[in-house]
Amino acid sequence: MANVPKIGKAIYKGPSIVKEILYGIALGIAVGGLWKMHHWNNQRRTKEFYDLLEKGEISVVAEDE
Repeated sequence: MANVPKIGKAIYKGPSIVKEILYGIALGIAVGGLWKMHHWNNQRRTKEFYDLLEKGEISVVAEDE
């Protein structure tokens, strides 16, 4: 039994500060990009609405029947 390998115990070292910062930065950039795309989409829709309104293709006044 002298050749039996010793099994090391897993030692918890705690969170890696550098890893946590990098994860936070990556998550912030990803969520910020999605938020920015959402706002660009709203801006595009608003611009299209006012362009159509200016051309007279749509109206915000309800037509009488």
